[in-house]
Amino acid sequence: MHSATLLTGSNDTLAVAILLQAASLLAERIGQQADASQIYTSEAWGFRSENTFCNQALRFHTALEPEEVLNAAQEVEQLLGRNRLEEQQERERTGQRYASRRVDVDVMFYDDEIISTPRLTVPHPLLHEREFALRPLCEIMGDYRHPQLQRPLKDILAELEA
Repeated sequence: MHSATLLTGSNDTLAVAILLQAASLLAERIGQQADASQIYTSEAWGFRSENTFCNQALRFHTALEPEEVLNAAQEVEQLLGRNRLEEQQERERTGQRYASRRVDVDVMFYDDEIISTPRLTVPHPLLHEREFALRPLCEIMGDYRHPQLQRPLKDILAELEA
């Protein structure tokens, strides 16, 4: 069995309900949910948005390989109405790097592995810069050592907050 840690996010007006549904659908596809943070709210990161974001960290016990976890995450995004074309059009219209999204599911960690394939980079490459991701992750695994930075997540978060 492996451990897969994901971060779900949404800035839809129904964000909390979407994240709860995402957690359920992910468990059906990935495996037993081992941990779930509370749902945190934050301002948009890297772009301007009228709506705040909601994020939740989820950890699963899984028999799936890393790219199978990614496939399951993308399937759940699609089921919950993520429209990547619409997001791309919004980015082009606003000139911003990021856009609002109904739902986003990112693979943050897979065991203690460092993975770099054309489809998947784990740990998430910008995690150490994103308080909105670190905060829910720290709730469920603050002592976990980032596989590349070799520092506990709680220390990385404390440095960002300083």
